[in-house]
Amino acid sequence: MKTSITTVIILLMCTVTLSAQESNAPKFGKGLFNLKGEDNSWSMKIGARMQFLGTSTWLSRGSGLSDVETSMLVRRARLKFSGFAFSPKLQYKLELGLTNKDIGGASAYTNNAPRYILDAVVKWNFHENFVLWVGQTKLPGNRERVVSSANMQLVDRSLLNKRFNIDRDMGIQLRHHFNISDDFIVKEAFSIAQGEGRNVTTGNLGGFQYTARVELLPFGNFTGKGDYIGGDLKREENLKWAFAASYDLNNNAVKNRSNQGSYMTNDVGFYQTNVSTLFVDTMLKYKGFSFMGEYALRDAADPLAKNSDNSLTGDKVQTGNSLNLVSGYLFKNNIELSGRYTNVSYDKFLSKGAENQYTLGLSKYIAGHKLKVQSDISYLDVVSGTNKFMYRIQLDVHF
Repeated sequence: MKTSITTVIILLMCTVTLSAQESNAPKFGKGLFNLKGEDNSWSMKIGARMQFLGTSTWLSRGSGLSDVETSMLVRRARLKFSGFAFSPKLQYKLELGLTNKDIGGASAYTNNAPRYILDAVVKWNFHENFVLWVGQTKLPGNRERVVSSANMQLVDRSLLNKRFNIDRDMGIQLRHHFNISDDFIVKEAFSIAQGEGRNVTTGNLGGFQYTARVELLPFGNFTGKGDYIGGDLKREENLKWAFAASYDLNNNAVKNRSNQGSYMTNDVGFYQTNVSTLFVDTMLKYKGFSFMGEYALRDAADPLAKNSDNSLTGDKVQTGNSLNLVSGYLFKNNIELSGRYTNVSYDKFLSKGAENQYTLGLSKYIAGHKLKVQSDISYLDVVSGTNKFMYRIQLDVHF
């Protein structure tokens, strides 16, 4: 009910604003409409997108497939507002999630309220190539996570991202780039965040989270920011390659997956330990061919949560490493065939078997990533566990 009311209010506000401001209705995929103040002191682009997902999973045993489970749901539904305020050098982005998947996770730490806000960030280009970000948004972690869920090459992100990503948080980021030569570009990002994820209202219960990222683009920028878009939909005429590394330290983390997962409580409040995550990734595109590779390594100073008397609470920091490799080719009819291999290996004390997932995907881009149908088939091999077979199909509509 609250979601419906919020949506109606936003649409009514937009309708009223249209009568007083310069506006235009862009072509499909470029937003619902664009607004600009009469004195050019502000702008706003309003967009919306939906993802409809169908999934079937089977357990794979020696006797064959069994225990089928199926589901159909609105996987994502988002409203997005972006533009500049007062000056083009001060940009902003506000993105709201509307589905149960988007807003789930209400707890005492979020004031028992749905987590509507995905991004609420301002970006100030205060000097030359320096940009200061303030607010809640994605941290500069692994590439696959930073790629928008609207621009994915397969139906969803990999197990590497699911197990080890650092997603969004509240804080500040400093971004900068410079050229070594005409084509060779270096991009840097540094972040200080609260360290407990998005929409947290209880304040900083542990320490702060520090993230640094360096990215090298020896052959120049990708067309249309393609280094953070799945597949080579621009069909790069010249080879484009990016190589990057991120290091994240969550000082005195109180959650079992750095700033994600569950809080680790003990007899005096919260168990705290330093959690570090290393990401190394690469992206390559050329004439419809694309390749992305990622590696993640997570460690903790003391991953076994304890009470004040050193007795174990049962909570454990999820540490280990993962490799993710994705490749695809876009045919001239805008059908793409892609494949992905992901390995996740956990540290021994977790007593969890290594996971190997093999995925084959088929996508039809009707209007690029703005209107597409994607499907994939995955086989998950779990060491000393039950293997799974999964089929998914998804329709993505992005105004």
